[in-house]
Amino acid sequence: MLDFKNKTIIITGASRGIGKVLAVKLARRGANLVLAARDREALETTASECIKVGAKAIVVFTDVTSKEGCEKLIADSVAAFGTIACLINNAGISMWARFEEIQDLSMFEKLMQVNYLGAVYCTYYALPYLKESRGLLVAVSSLTGKTGVPTRSGYAASKHALQGFFDSLRIELKDTGVDVLVVSPGFVATDIRDRIIGSKGKPVRATLNKERHSMSPELCADLIIEAMSQRRRELVMTFKAKLGLWLKLLAPNLVDKIAARAVSSQNN
Repeated sequence: MLDFKNKTIIITGASRGIGKVLAVKLARRGANLVLAARDREALETTASECIKVGAKAIVVFTDVTSKEGCEKLIADSVAAFGTIACLINNAGISMWARFEEIQDLSMFEKLMQVNYLGAVYCTYYALPYLKESRGLLVAVSSLTGKTGVPTRSGYAASKHALQGFFDSLRIELKDTGVDVLVVSPGFVATDIRDRIIGSKGKPVRATLNKERHSMSPELCADLIIEAMSQRRRELVMTFKAKLGLWLKLLAPNLVDKIAARAVSSQNN
């Protein structure tokens, strides 16, 4: 079991959404927090909420697409707290466009840089310290990292890459004391979809139904923290999602139809 009190935890994408909620909940458990994102003002807000409940928290302005930025994030974390117990790779962006409608293919590079390579860079620089502390690596992936989803081709590809990387790393790290947890939420009602990348490669505000079909970020964060405390290897959220993974082996065409229907319901 992982005790969070006085443990140093780095969270990327901590300025809003799941990352922010995770930060505040871990602060209540006494963690030392390193909060990373590109929005400095929003990060400061998250940090103040963490400090308000009695935690220690620092802000490190970080663009995870920069190797140098990720290296600095880890160096600043060690300088502030001396060690690292957990790295939560949570930074991410999404998309909403059919492949044939995409006008700017550079969106695929951006999705891969943020959702996949950012986690690779942060993990690379953090790993020596995690081995010292026998710590925990967390990757916030998605159910789209396990099955294709229409209008999310680039996003799904980046999450499949993330899943494959951390599954491979878990095997490499066997017997080092470092555990790897891959988290696969479904639809979560965060504002990531208010800044989704559209067909022209620019952020657009998607008109999606967040309430009726989505999990709350609070529940999502609670499930992640529970899995972290148990040092589990994987967390697939919701019974339907777990059932879907079995169905994919037995009836893949049916899973395709279910995925298409789930995405359609987000627009209704």
